[in-house]
Amino acid sequence: MKLDVRGIEEGQPVPEAFAFGVYSEADHMSFGPNRNPEMAWDEAPEGTRSFVVMMFDPDVPSVADDVNQEGKIVSKDIPRVDFFHWLLVDVPANIRLIPEGEDSDGVRPKGKECGPGPVGIRGVNNYTQFLAGNPDMAGVYAGYDGPCPPWNDEIIHHYHFEVHALDVESLGLQGEFDGNDVREAMAGHVLASARVTGTYTLNPDLRQ
Repeated sequence: MKLDVRGIEEGQPVPEAFAFGVYSEADHMSFGPNRNPEMAWDEAPEGTRSFVVMMFDPDVPSVADDVNQEGKIVSKDIPRVDFFHWLLVDVPANIRLIPEGEDSDGVRPKGKECGPGPVGIRGVNNYTQFLAGNPDMAGVYAGYDGPCPPWNDEIIHHYHFEVHALDVESLGLQGEFDGNDVREAMAGHVLASARVTGTYTLNPDLRQ
């Protein structure tokens, strides 16, 4: 399979148009445009009956005590975990394009709805947990919400945009399913996959 994420070249920075948070000299971070990028794919194998689209960051600190805290840093030595930013399942087999802004256009406090979206069925992303303690933002976040890594992290984060061709029309997932649920459900059903990886940071010392 081949995947093109328009505006994102392999190994290059993710444009701010696709970010949940953008750099702010005054207060480290402000809300970004938070538009999903255009994703187009082809050369799906014979027998493809649906697609899964996901985007995740494998560089999120497993310990969040120092995240976005003045006078502290998030050490590069902290073990890292996956943070899911976008989950779409049961994308019909005849779909080969998700237009820019189709699944997200702006930050929506308290999140977008899970369940059927403009394309496929939306799963729950990890902003649901990350923003749970913020009364103005807490809610269930589904569909696409873009990069917003800690502004005091010592490392640049990577964002894997993936599409997976499956041999089933539906994974049978309902309600507030998450990235781990998707991975478990699609195990043994993946015919082919493709990935494009971009980078992003809000740390001014790491920004180009």
